[in-house]
Amino acid sequence: MNHEPDPAILYPDVAAHGSLAAALQAVASDQGLVLPALAATPSDPLRHATFASVTPHRHGSYVTAWHLERSWTIWGSSHNRLMICGATKDLRELPPVIRGWAEGAGLDEIGQAAPFDVLTGRFEVPDNNPADIIASEWQWMLKDARDADWPEYQALIDAAYAEPTLRRLYPFTSHWALSFSSTPDYPFSPPFVWIESPRGAGGYIIREGRDDPAPVQVSTPAEAISIAADRIPAALLRAFTL
Repeated sequence: MNHEPDPAILYPDVAAHGSLAAALQAVASDQGLVLPALAATPSDPLRHATFASVTPHRHGSYVTAWHLERSWTIWGSSHNRLMICGATKDLRELPPVIRGWAEGAGLDEIGQAAPFDVLTGRFEVPDNNPADIIASEWQWMLKDARDADWPEYQALIDAAYAEPTLRRLYPFTSHWALSFSSTPDYPFSPPFVWIESPRGAGGYIIREGRDDPAPVQVSTPAEAISIAADRIPAALLRAFTL
């Protein structure tokens, strides 16, 4: 049974304009802002709108409304990596973010214009250079860990970033287990380690594979990262020195 409220009831102000795209344009106009063309999504016009950017590597830009309570989330990606993402309960806070992203403003400038947290921590890499993508991903990982309210996980990410050999690898997680790849492009290179940081357990678990029958458990993130660094394949270490 569908218990979602009718979007026209949850968002009567949007319904009065006929679409979220039109409502955003109206709100922007009230603020003296000119937005790019926004397109309503035909299958859900009251809860979804898309827009483009003059910056070619920016794409996947849209605003979506929540289904069970009044709130909106804005999303913007670059080379398939999320650069901006934030939620607000005030429709009037969205136009400055939309305009900045669409007109090619820098991420810091967009963040300063937004009254809510919108930056993911990544920085844009227009030329898709792998080393810069890896550095950008680490910046997202560090911010995500700070925001997670999970001290063990944050300590693990901080310790991993402090290890120079691991910092040159692309970090990624699966079910909050940390691993590394030599390439930022999917499919990732075969993981040589998985590190888990059970919430509230006060320890770290290191596995060679997700089904490792003999995982190692240590008490500190420094120990976990030391083991991970020791398990970096020799061929990969040689590549670092080239």
